[in-house]
Amino acid sequence: MVDKSGGTALVLIDMVNALAFDGGEQLRASAEAAIAPLLALRDGADAAGVPVIYVNDNNGAWHSERSRLIESALAQEDAPGHRLTRALCPRQDDYFIIKPQFSGFYATNLPVLLPQLGVSRLVLAGIAADICVLFTAADAHMRQYDLWVPADAVAGEHGERTRWALEIMRNSMGAETRPTSDLTLAEWLARGD
Repeated sequence: MVDKSGGTALVLIDMVNALAFDGGEQLRASAEAAIAPLLALRDGADAAGVPVIYVNDNNGAWHSERSRLIESALAQEDAPGHRLTRALCPRQDDYFIIKPQFSGFYATNLPVLLPQLGVSRLVLAGIAADICVLFTAADAHMRQYDLWVPADAVAGEHGERTRWALEIMRNSMGAETRPTSDLTLAEWLARGD
């Protein structure tokens, strides 16, 4: 089988999320608007053999693990993030990493997993653009990963802060930030050749 992944991984940040916190309701519309681009990225990753890695907050459940986090988020049917979690629920073969803080790299096995997968390029997507996505992008940049953070595949409570975060990632980290409507995963992969 030919490796078409181009050394790329798709990292979905905090997608198992009931959004049951202050500001969660304000985040709902932005998060739900990102569902279609996120699913398109995930489908494209599957087609190209790109690993899909969920990096998810522990939501304060320090004794938790993957299935318990998913069950907890899905059980909150009236929570703002129920539709988001249901649409983007991790599949059996997706990688799943629980993070204790904002960055997907901090105190997780992500820095060990990525080299094992031969990854040098990351597509970062998820919530919140101005917090967890931004901190993960900064740590990825310091580790010299090439980055694409599609503007339509991230969400945030405030549009202005989301735009600000994307500008920082683009200008300070050299990240590509064009939306999936302007750049496909296949095109991103081809650029790495």
